[in-house]
Amino acid sequence: MSIKSLIINPGSTSTKIGVFEDETLLFEETLRHSTEEISRYASIVDQKDFRKKIITDLLDSKNFDLKSLDVVVGRGGMLKPIPGGTYAVTDELLHDLTIGKQGQHASNLGGILAREIGDSIGVPSFIVDPVVVDELAPVARYSGVPELPRTSVFHALNQKAVAKRYAKEIGKPYEELRLIVVHMGGGVSVGAHVDGKVVDVFNALDGDGAFSPERAGAVPSGALIKMCFSGKYTEKEVYSKIVGKGGFNAYLGTNDMREVTKRANAGDQAAIDAKAAFIYQVCKDIGAMSTVLCGKVDRIIVTGGIAYGADVIEMMKERVGFIAPFTVYPGEDELLALAQGALRVLNKEEAAMQY
Repeated sequence: MSIKSLIINPGSTSTKIGVFEDETLLFEETLRHSTEEISRYASIVDQKDFRKKIITDLLDSKNFDLKSLDVVVGRGGMLKPIPGGTYAVTDELLHDLTIGKQGQHASNLGGILAREIGDSIGVPSFIVDPVVVDELAPVARYSGVPELPRTSVFHALNQKAVAKRYAKEIGKPYEELRLIVVHMGGGVSVGAHVDGKVVDVFNALDGDGAFSPERAGAVPSGALIKMCFSGKYTEKEVYSKIVGKGGFNAYLGTNDMREVTKRANAGDQAAIDAKAAFIYQVCKDIGAMSTVLCGKVDRIIVTGGIAYGADVIEMMKERVGFIAPFTVYPGEDELLALAQGALRVLNKEEAAMQY
């Protein structure tokens, strides 16, 4: 018997929804919200009723019966650090999403909306592999400063989804593979997967690993300290240099890799150099993760929007192809990944995790 799911993936200025029957997408929509609409609300949680109404109104406009659903799945948010997996939206999890345990982010609304809509029709609600998935080995937490341990914030949903996709395609359990997964989008994360866990990963948000279209990655700490105390910048301005205005934005004034490639192909030396440096740094991260796996790497999996660039993949293979063969899954299908997470639990392929 097929399972019908509603998938909710809230962003800062949009809400993406999809309706699936098993893994088949019946329809999807991206509901966009203007700055004026969002600015009416004092906090992200205050947007709940507004976002719920536009979701239910859309489903009504398509004559879709909410009661035909078997499950509602939301994008996980800024919870406490947790292992990867599919989690029922329990009262405790709902509370931590509501208060923003590790910060306020639009993705917090995913589980909140899933629970409210699920409860209204008497079906379960889940979240899957939120960005705070933390399976780091103890040795990976050391930074050199005890007060500043390394943390795990990365593209867990997509990394786990493509790793499991590859495992399924080759007919082996994910838990038996040794993989390096590279997500390249607005942010970049490179993770070492072994025994079904991401035992080390470069933090994709604020200060680790390669630079990306919008983020600075790791920067010289001494110089950063001097910048912070120079009196020229506020805390917010310095942080924006690291997250948002860093990376390609800082070097080239664009966060679009397609534009970077267009300029590079036209002979723009700044674009040529920045693109080469980006690939160089990502490959350094891959090399570092190969040492985490003691050089025993079954596959390097590359995903995210930048993975559409065949030239990028070829340049990466030239540097790190000696480590392991490449498999490329360009883009990121987060709606499907969320649906698959719920299906694995409902089909008893894996147990729901306890928050």
